[in-house]
Amino acid sequence: MCGKKKLLIYAHYYVPDVASTGQILHELAKGMMDQFNITVICVVPSYLGTIENRYKIYHYFKENIDGINVVRIRVPEFNKTNKFSRINNILSYFWGAIKATFKVGNMDYIFSISQPPILGGLLGVWGKWIKHGKLIYNIQDFNPEQIMAVAYSKNKLIIRTMMFLDKFSCKHSDLIITVGRDLVKTIHDRFKGKRIPKTIVINNWVNEKELYPVEATHPHIVKFKHNYGLNGKFVIMYSGNLGYYYDLENLLRVIEKFKPGIQTNDGREVAFCFVGSGSILNQLTAYKETHHMDNVLFIPYQDKASLVYSLNAGDIHWVVNAKGIKGVSCPSKYYGCASVGAPVLAVLEKGSEIRCIIEETKSGLCSEPGDYKSIEENIQWFIEHAGSDKVIAMGKRGRENLLKNLSQNMSVEKYKQAILEL
Repeated sequence: MCGKKKLLIYAHYYVPDVASTGQILHELAKGMMDQFNITVICVVPSYLGTIENRYKIYHYFKENIDGINVVRIRVPEFNKTNKFSRINNILSYFWGAIKATFKVGNMDYIFSISQPPILGGLLGVWGKWIKHGKLIYNIQDFNPEQIMAVAYSKNKLIIRTMMFLDKFSCKHSDLIITVGRDLVKTIHDRFKGKRIPKTIVINNWVNEKELYPVEATHPHIVKFKHNYGLNGKFVIMYSGNLGYYYDLENLLRVIEKFKPGIQTNDGREVAFCFVGSGSILNQLTAYKETHHMDNVLFIPYQDKASLVYSLNAGDIHWVVNAKGIKGVSCPSKYYGCASVGAPVLAVLEKGSEIRCIIEETKSGLCSEPGDYKSIEENIQWFIEHAGSDKVIAMGKRGRENLLKNLSQNMSVEKYKQAILEL
């Protein structure tokens, strides 16, 4: 009987970091252990910018997590609002991962994701060249298309260089796995019919056994609401990264129209909660304070064990992207919302993967990015129908579809089959 194949994963962030890709890759690795011996190269836990002292001693740290070999790279601390400190942090990971590749032995397969932007793909190509394994490039976000969509950089030379490098990574991949139907179209558009790399879709997921509907009377939900003054309120929640790609500044201006004290038809005050952190958190909190938006709360990241309760504390959940993100990125936060049976207030472009799922399952209301009037109307609809059978049914349909078509086991099995068929 042949032994297991060896698989190297370049992960950037990995558990216990709270980055969604780190969580997904850990669950993917655990699910594929029956077919592969897996090694992960990643940074020391540092997603929020700070690093524990014990990870500041050596350049490399080796550990085993749930049977998976992990090589961690020391990187400098950073400030998410400072571009240069972030770039320094990312480059430290890149060069550290280049060197760490020599420390992990022979590999049959190389698996790399599109994070950090551009560099994740290049690491995959490097691993393929050094280890002579087949390369699987998992594109979660397309760059430079993403930074172009939000005007993060307008330097044409930088953008052209980034496009050249990421197309280079795509060309050298044996398989590209994207997370949405609209992202496959982006690959076709990039190559304009010229030898398009083999590309398939496998949806992201959450562990539906860890995130599930919980009664509002559960002690942990009661405690969460008490801690943040949410008892008896109708909570419209955004949970995730507060970054540049979600148009959250303009979303806050729409929310401003709903003044403190406004109530649902069943008598609950409306509260808008943002759970998480990110590069524009300070801007959002400053706007809230300046405009006296007392019905808006900013709540820190919740650890994995607490996430099921914080998500269930929301009556309605935002799933949003900025205009231009269709075919570029796929908001994985949807899967957590669906898993806890929450109706969705979506701001997503027509034809994007998650909007298609929401519309196909009738599990929420959708608006186009930039159509702030429609967003306002959808918020108002949920306020007027709070607690109704219509709203409850939306959440149930989302959960049922996730269990039937988007479960963790289904996606992991698709990954295993796709890799072994190379």
